[in-house]
Amino acid sequence: MSKPIAAIVGRPNVGKSTLFNALAGENISIVKDTPGVTRDRIYAEVNWAGYDFTLIDTGGIEPESNDVLLRQMREQAQIAIDTADVIIFMVDAKDGMVDADSRVADILRKSHKPVILAVNKIDNYTSQQMDIYEFYSLGLGDPIPISSANRQGIGDMLDEVTKYFDMTGAGEKEEDEIPKIAIVGRPNVGKSSMINKLLGESRLIVSDIAGTTRDAIDTKIRWNGREYTFIDTAGLRRKSRIKEELERYSIIRTVTAVDRADVVVVVIDAVEGIAEQDAKIAGIAHERGKGVVIAVNKWDAVQNKETNTPKEYTAKVRQILSYMPYAEILFVSAETGQRLPKLFNAIDLVLENQQRRIATGTLNQIMAEAVALNSPPTDKGRRLKLYYITQVAVAPPTFIIFVNDKKLMHFSYQRYIENKIRETFDFRGTSLKFIIRERSEKDAAQ
Repeated sequence: MSKPIAAIVGRPNVGKSTLFNALAGENISIVKDTPGVTRDRIYAEVNWAGYDFTLIDTGGIEPESNDVLLRQMREQAQIAIDTADVIIFMVDAKDGMVDADSRVADILRKSHKPVILAVNKIDNYTSQQMDIYEFYSLGLGDPIPISSANRQGIGDMLDEVTKYFDMTGAGEKEEDEIPKIAIVGRPNVGKSSMINKLLGESRLIVSDIAGTTRDAIDTKIRWNGREYTFIDTAGLRRKSRIKEELERYSIIRTVTAVDRADVVVVVIDAVEGIAEQDAKIAGIAHERGKGVVIAVNKWDAVQNKETNTPKEYTAKVRQILSYMPYAEILFVSAETGQRLPKLFNAIDLVLENQQRRIATGTLNQIMAEAVALNSPPTDKGRRLKLYYITQVAVAPPTFIIFVNDKKLMHFSYQRYIENKIRETFDFRGTSLKFIIRERSEKDAAQ
């Protein structure tokens, strides 16, 4: 199930990032009294009234500016508008309605998306009531007064946002049972070339220019009688020069593609080697509990390969992606087709492991043996007791462990239990999720 998406848009310096940080619960976006400071579109997971959704913060829209950076910020905001299920349009009560607000409103009307009009910087509704009325002329419905700095009126605004999730069907499970495979990675690592080779035809645009693929594209591929939907995404580039800004904004394409996917194939350039941005991209899939395959592409172009090169390369990938030791790693070539058929074998393995269920009795036997081999930790004379473990979900496989005190369950001991489960069962390619809950000794004995 893909999460619904809400995007905050508006001209620069109206308080979008302050609202984003208030909803995200932490200072993720940089807040500064300078227009254009939010150059990335940054995303966060938000829960309101039982609704889980992805919130996008965008740079300010300057409709008439010819400045290169502001023009590209306008384009990335358009991507957010196209992607979102609901748009939060923020205006500034202290500035009053300006011409740029009307022009942004025109852009939003053309999107045919639900729009929530949030009038920010209303610190005192009684004295500032008149400041709200002029925004009715935008023709976007009732303005909702808020103060993102003081966190006033935000609940009323979110109630309107989530109301539209039900009306639009956002986040509903897709009926299509065909496995969805997202191909993600930095620009120019060969994502589109890989899909084209699997298809046997040049269906996607392939170019040596980074950022050629701006949109996520779905492609159906049949292999050995089974059909798959491959989602090709815009490449993500590390932060650097202004001319590369647009590639940075495509991260939300990757986020939404990963949300839709069952398995994520992270493509790495074998010649350039694994980079910090590769780890960030893989981290998106890891955070969302997706099955993961690391495809080291352009292996045919690596010079002076020796027998142990794949082993050394694998060790380096494992080191940089230390948070996901479960990921499957393949060395392939989209140019020659080398080992590409094995990609389907890896995908099938990961799909199977994502759906794997373990009987409760077996899980508790594994946990009991693990505890006997390595006693649970203690703190100030109090020892952790593990009462019971059971699996409650798949994709990713999710387990609940009942203990006497959650604070005593150190991450390292949880990882130890996870490793013991992995030693017994094949969970390659998928993360495992653990939920720790407390039970009293009396309840545990019953």
